[in-house]
Amino acid sequence: MSGTASGAWDHEFDVVVVGSGAGGMTAALCAAQLGLSAVVLEKSDRYGGTSAVSGGGIWIPCNDQIAARGGSDSEAEALTYLNHLTGGEVPQTRLQAYVRHAREMVRHMAQAFGVRFESVARYPDYFPDRPGGKPGYRTMEPAEFDGALLGAEFERQREPYRGTLVMGRIAMTQVEAHTLLCRGPGWVWLTVKMLLRYWLDFGWRRRTWRDRRQTLGQAMVASLRYAMLRNSVPLWLETGLDSPVEENGRVAGVVAGQRGRTLRIRARRGVVLACGGFESNQAMREQYLPKPTRAEWTVAPGINHGDGIRAGRALGARLGFMNLTWGTPSIMTPGARNATGIFMERQLPGCVMVDGQGRRFVNEAAPYTEIVYAMYRDHEKSGGAVPCWLIFDADFRRKYPMGPMLPGSIQPDARLPRDWLGKVYWRADSLDALAREIGVDAPALAETVAKMNRYAADGVDPEHGKGNNAFDRYYGDPGVKPNPCLAPIARPPFYAVQLQAGEIGTKGGLVTDEHARVLREDGSRIEGLYAVGNCSAAVMGRTYAGPGATLGPAMTFAYLAAQDLGRASAGTTIAAAA
Repeated sequence: MSGTASGAWDHEFDVVVVGSGAGGMTAALCAAQLGLSAVVLEKSDRYGGTSAVSGGGIWIPCNDQIAARGGSDSEAEALTYLNHLTGGEVPQTRLQAYVRHAREMVRHMAQAFGVRFESVARYPDYFPDRPGGKPGYRTMEPAEFDGALLGAEFERQREPYRGTLVMGRIAMTQVEAHTLLCRGPGWVWLTVKMLLRYWLDFGWRRRTWRDRRQTLGQAMVASLRYAMLRNSVPLWLETGLDSPVEENGRVAGVVAGQRGRTLRIRARRGVVLACGGFESNQAMREQYLPKPTRAEWTVAPGINHGDGIRAGRALGARLGFMNLTWGTPSIMTPGARNATGIFMERQLPGCVMVDGQGRRFVNEAAPYTEIVYAMYRDHEKSGGAVPCWLIFDADFRRKYPMGPMLPGSIQPDARLPRDWLGKVYWRADSLDALAREIGVDAPALAETVAKMNRYAADGVDPEHGKGNNAFDRYYGDPGVKPNPCLAPIARPPFYAVQLQAGEIGTKGGLVTDEHARVLREDGSRIEGLYAVGNCSAAVMGRTYAGPGATLGPAMTFAYLAAQDLGRASAGTTIAAAA
């Protein structure tokens, strides 16, 4: 897959970045700020990658806003937490680089480019009760962005998933989403304000259904693209990586395909791979991931096929964590481009996850990556947990959303597409009948639900501890006592949805050092080659430290890659140039 330097170059830049997600755009901006010419290549006809459809959060320990918002943190605590979670599988130098420079990156992106993030005080780490864990503050979400500032570029941005919008149309921040889902104080008035703001924006409504007020991953990507426009950093759409080019033992550029043409693009200083994982490549899934595995289960856009990973491998790069994903259970919907991730619904009270035998096997409120790990562990034993089932009753259906289904109070069953019954959801008037519908053992399911009803009455889950920590309770219903994550499953009709072992992306890829430089099998560097985001082996290892622990590292190591490129070119750093 690699090429040689023979032949003329069609274009030349100091830095060539492959991929237009958060990591790629950050790398290009930071390189340009050091005086390096940079270009971003994107094989799709839309920019933003998976970042554009994400929650947009970044996990930033010791960020500058923590103290002002009433929290505390330290590098020692953050490293303790990460070391505990990664269990020695990630080099200490990479963990230290992340903890020491993540807040520096956030500060720099705000000061240099106006790309701003805000600490979320109440959003806990995913393991807040582990050593060094925190009940909030480390996760930051992007500041809102006015899409009108993008001009024509608004139309070229990857659209948000409808499931991340109120009624499939109206943008909401992470804080607003929490208030609405949990029916927190002021949720009714918040809903009214959001509806009025959206529908009274008459001029914009005539242009598009998409909300001009951008939040979550849309706000992150929009603010980065706006910074690129203001700093004259080019973005080439429909320009995909074919192969890297070597020259005198280092990566000197890339061969790319652009709308049927082949381009040779020189990178005088280096190439930064930021083009995602391989979740949409069935052959790579079969080669590396646990079985069964299907590309259709992914929640990510169908754009990531492992291009950067295969390019690095062709140059002798070492791979790491290739058997792992940023897993989340997902629901398949007829006709949809992607599966729908089940991120927070499991934490709500009045539901239970069971395998094909009708037995419970996991704390439903656990972080989504842990849920998928548990599905595969149980599948090895029972053969019936991939897929598994989420069971709930009429009360749950009326009050809460479930994947593509809005709460029944807003979208009753009669308003759901007819072909969803028996494909997206199953319904029956008794648990026995539901068990027959979905093919699980009826007595086992009845016993499981009876246990959950006792746990709901006591407020304690002695089996799996649902509701025992701050993260479990974050998306629980505060109006449900004594445990906001536990309620009876007792009122017919009863419902089931089938959960697949999906993901928001794969986390295995090219092994890199603390500067995001790609390493060979023997530990030596492939000169001129960098990798960030999901085409690199995750700094989080097997785990997921907290909300934003994918995008936070992607942006931080993109920032560090630009610093290294700056040192290579002018003996300077971003901090010195700022």
